[in-house]
Amino acid sequence: MSKFGKGNAGGPGRPKGWRSEANRALDQLASAGAAAVLTKQIEMAQAGDGRAAELVLKRAWSQPRGRLVEFDMPDIVEPQDVVHALDAVATAIKSGHLTPEEGAAVADVVERQRRAIEFATLEDRVRALEADLRQLPKL
Repeated sequence: MSKFGKGNAGGPGRPKGWRSEANRALDQLASAGAAAVLTKQIEMAQAGDGRAAELVLKRAWSQPRGRLVEFDMPDIVEPQDVVHALDAVATAIKSGHLTPEEGAAVADVVERQRRAIEFATLEDRVRALEADLRQLPKL
């Protein structure tokens, strides 16, 4: 008879949330001393230890994932509008309204919009050509 049942080649596996005895012991030690460690870390940060302050702040506040950026950018309706939009992005970076990373993200959106406009324009042209072909006399 096989070690594993039919259709379960890996066996039942460990139960959800299972922790080894060593990990459970480490968890217990860590939870018992966590308050003291945190208190000491905060004391070190307040005493001017920059690394301690960084560690405390990283745990207290999550990293920002982006922000609303506001600057004057023209509407993009036609392909030539992309040039003006990218100029607005470059100006916003130069003036400090956008970081280079934010500018790159906005420029990526502008590029995607350019591709969408280009695709729509090409699609319209193909449809017009196909309509013209249907109007030609059959040979």
